[in-house]
Amino acid sequence: MSRFSATADATATPAPLLRLAFAAPLAVVAGLLLVTAFPALAWWPMAFPAVALALVTLIGRRFWSAVLIGFLFGVAFFSVNLLFTARYLGPVPWAALFVLEALLTAVLAVPIALAYRWLPRVAPGRVGRLVLLPALVAALWTLREQIVGSWPYGGFPWGRIGVSQVNGPFAEVASWVGMSGLSFLVVLFCAMVIEFVRAGRLRRPVAAVPAAAVLVVLAGLPAFPTTDAGSIRVGAVQGNGPAGYFDQRTRNAVLNAQLAASAPLFGQKMDVLLWPEGGVDSDPTSNPATAAALSELSRRMDAPLLVSAVTERGADLFNSSLLWTASGHEGATYDKRHPVPFGEYVPDRSFWEPFAPDLIGLIGREYTPGTAPPLVDLNGVGVGLAICFDVIYDDVVWDGADEGAEVYMFQTNNADFRGTDENLQQLAFAQMRAIETGRAVVNLSTVGTSQVIAPDGSTLDALPPDTAGHMLTDVPLRTGLTPAVVIGPAVKMVLGWGGLAALLAAGLIAGVRARRTKKTPAPEGAGV
Repeated sequence: MSRFSATADATATPAPLLRLAFAAPLAVVAGLLLVTAFPALAWWPMAFPAVALALVTLIGRRFWSAVLIGFLFGVAFFSVNLLFTARYLGPVPWAALFVLEALLTAVLAVPIALAYRWLPRVAPGRVGRLVLLPALVAALWTLREQIVGSWPYGGFPWGRIGVSQVNGPFAEVASWVGMSGLSFLVVLFCAMVIEFVRAGRLRRPVAAVPAAAVLVVLAGLPAFPTTDAGSIRVGAVQGNGPAGYFDQRTRNAVLNAQLAASAPLFGQKMDVLLWPEGGVDSDPTSNPATAAALSELSRRMDAPLLVSAVTERGADLFNSSLLWTASGHEGATYDKRHPVPFGEYVPDRSFWEPFAPDLIGLIGREYTPGTAPPLVDLNGVGVGLAICFDVIYDDVVWDGADEGAEVYMFQTNNADFRGTDENLQQLAFAQMRAIETGRAVVNLSTVGTSQVIAPDGSTLDALPPDTAGHMLTDVPLRTGLTPAVVIGPAVKMVLGWGGLAALLAAGLIAGVRARRTKKTPAPEGAGV
């Protein structure tokens, strides 16, 4: 009888594919393998065996063993992938973050395990096992990425499978379905290969068609073409000043470092001079000396400045991006939409402070989330904006494209993470945003890594880290929206919550069938 026979016992409870004693250490191995797919190693192919191994350890698992497997996988992955957070805050916040992410991963491993238990009962045939089951598993993995990336306190969408593919041949698919869609397709392919092997169909090539079709989409789908709209000449300055949280510095030390690194650009023709997040020590909208220095620089450059500074409006503080000219601040202000919890503000401070009073006390400022569109009009050119970790959130980048961005300028300050992989992982997000939106990105840091990225994700210009310097680059402009921007929110909704709805439906149908089977008398002689 075929393993996919529709006459198989629909009420049978499958045994785990691996004993827990073997599955537990393999879950740890899967998490560590996945780390290697991300910068600095950036071995993108490793995402495939890592995902496959993680799924295999969940097949047939019951609730608590699935939780354990998910937790071990999450600890192994996030403890290493997020190690950079210990760089300036120390081991306690790092451990708190990776344990939280691992706990979420553990809880959300349960739906994947349930999919492996329920769906074969509902759809035991070839299509169900080779197509529907892998699709449900991949959708639930994508849902897990979305929940981890949005909760609690806005979430932290770091370590998405889609981002790991930025340097590989499948990255261009993100321009069609976004990063969540790319994550889904990678996991879908892995889950399909697993079912193909489990079915013992290695000698029947037709059973490999579903997985082969997904691979063709991943490898063969070209980047969605956006329309050439000319270019803009951008000067970008990496001052390498003492911009870190604990850096020792004198008054205006960061501002002076940026001014010194900008000086070689005097007399060069440009359309805008870009400075990074934290490149100005004081609020230029209220500090006359800082305002005068920026206005004088704009006058000498004969170009507007796009700077970032902490601004104060009433009782609220904002991490802001400002367009500055010889006449002062002009146009709209973009305020960082996603301030970093426990970095730029402390949510529920009275609750958390007793656990780590010294660390919580270091965070004296409380930044307010911005609500303005992430766009500035630069003499008729729409410039999309994101400040630091804003780049990891889909809504900021997609909203910029919707508002008319023809190029992106991302301002960041990585000084607190010198000597870690954080700046390279964040750069991977910037590269993927270029591919996803079909637009060039100028990703500028106070200390690096700073690059100008083409719409296809390749590097047009770069500065070495921990070095003061500048770039002067003709950056391409693009118009037209990619499918990722247009349907991205719908893709996330369908894959994520649609997957959960499908799982619940499968569980309901499987339960009804099981009850009916129990009520049906066994045929005479069935026990013989």
